[in-house]
Amino acid sequence: MLGRCLASFLLATGAAALHVLPPPRVAATRPVAASRSGAVIDAAQRSAVAAGRSRIAPRSGAVVATAPVSSDSERMALDSNLYQLNRAIVDTVKGAIDIIYSKDPYARFYVLETVARVPYFAYLSVMHLKETFGSREAGLSERMRIHYAEADNELHHLLIMEALGGNSSGIDRTVAQTMAFGYYWYVVLVYTLSEPAAYHLSELIEDHAYITYDKFIAENEEELKQKPVPDIARKYYEEDNPFLYNLMYTASGEKEGVVFEGQPRLQNLYDVFVCVRNDEKSHWETLCNLVQSGNIASKTGAPAQPTLPMKPEATSSKLPWMAAVSEEEKALAKRR
Repeated sequence: MLGRCLASFLLATGAAALHVLPPPRVAATRPVAASRSGAVIDAAQRSAVAAGRSRIAPRSGAVVATAPVSSDSERMALDSNLYQLNRAIVDTVKGAIDIIYSKDPYARFYVLETVARVPYFAYLSVMHLKETFGSREAGLSERMRIHYAEADNELHHLLIMEALGGNSSGIDRTVAQTMAFGYYWYVVLVYTLSEPAAYHLSELIEDHAYITYDKFIAENEEELKQKPVPDIARKYYEEDNPFLYNLMYTASGEKEGVVFEGQPRLQNLYDVFVCVRNDEKSHWETLCNLVQSGNIASKTGAPAQPTLPMKPEATSSKLPWMAAVSEEEKALAKRR
């Protein structure tokens, strides 16, 4: 039964990978990204914030499923079957974790962060392997830098949750690490077959993470403001070189609810969770752009919007921007 399910998924993913790919086009001029302090990133950093890339085949001539490249006015929808599959996977796993750890938020966050950081080094593994076999895709190294910065950010989220006692149970550690191990190989497989499908899966995860942290902050604001800043959080957000952190904010560069003076100034645990929440939003924005246009950031500066499933009657993989948006998606977009 497991073999049949895996085979069916591979066929669906492979077909969808071909369906969402448009003809190759030349990438447009890359935009300037905003830094964490709101300043413009300098020329050296700008080159590491890729806005677009063309699809250049590896030297071997093998066909590789790559993220589609399109303009902001030609955003891509995702195959509806893949969309529903990804949503079912994320909703099921996230729902189970929320139920199991409903009484222990720090343990829940520890498990979530252990799993959430996996996709970024799974992407990097596939990209490094493609480079080893001769791939020289335009923009590949830029995306690798961004994904490394995102992986580093998620690692520090995990370290913060460990400092708060989220990993105190051996059972919780075993559950989280086992899930992460299996999820790593799953993402490697999906990313190899279809980058848009893999990016969309992470888009949904980061969306859940943002909503989870936002709700936690709202419900526990007064309590969190009475607790001190963990040492690892102060070191990461205030003391470390902010280059990687700035690099990660590829879209709006918006940080809500915390004082910035070049770097965050953390007064209490509430500020820490605000930063973590904002980081998840930044990941979500980057992933939305990668799914829908193959670009790290919007070339026009347009705000990121949730990826849409392809309408059954659609005869092309290109749908008008924000076409057929459900009420649920409209509410989510408005909330952001």
